[in-house]
Amino acid sequence: MPTPRKVAMLAEIKDRMERASIAISADYRGLTVAQITELRRALRPSGAQVNIVKNTLAAMAAKEAGREEMAEIVQGPTALAIGFDDPIAPVKALTEHLRAKRLNIQIHGGWLEGKILSRAEVESLATMPSKEQMIADVVSKLQSPLYNFAGLMQSTMRNFAGLIDARANQIEATA
Repeated sequence: MPTPRKVAMLAEIKDRMERASIAISADYRGLTVAQITELRRALRPSGAQVNIVKNTLAAMAAKEAGREEMAEIVQGPTALAIGFDDPIAPVKALTEHLRAKRLNIQIHGGWLEGKILSRAEVESLATMPSKEQMIADVVSKLQSPLYNFAGLMQSTMRNFAGLIDARANQIEATA
């Protein structure tokens, strides 16, 4: 018979898994409570939450959330970082925090919108630009030809006006 506490934990993990855009599983052994709290604080601005989860509860929650593949990344003592918005930001925040604090944490893997990621794939996600940066790059690439065209049109009009002005001055000088 499950305890009310475990039922509440299961419902909370299920809710997070349903809303998740990315999940990263890591081994938290060797970290102090203060270090885990610091990790949670570091990932919060990126829209991610870090929880220590029991593997059986995580597997049950994944099944109930309709994302059975998430259970594959939960192995051994697991800290599960779940991101809800931009999928790249939590990965960047996690890897930067681990690098800055020199924490030796083993990343088990990740889940990104239905696909299981290996440790190497999770680490390669950290090198990608953020969603906002990618959008800005595309917009700037679309705007560049328009700005060039506008500049060419302005210079042509300016040159034409200069030509007419010079011809008017030439006609006035001969008259």
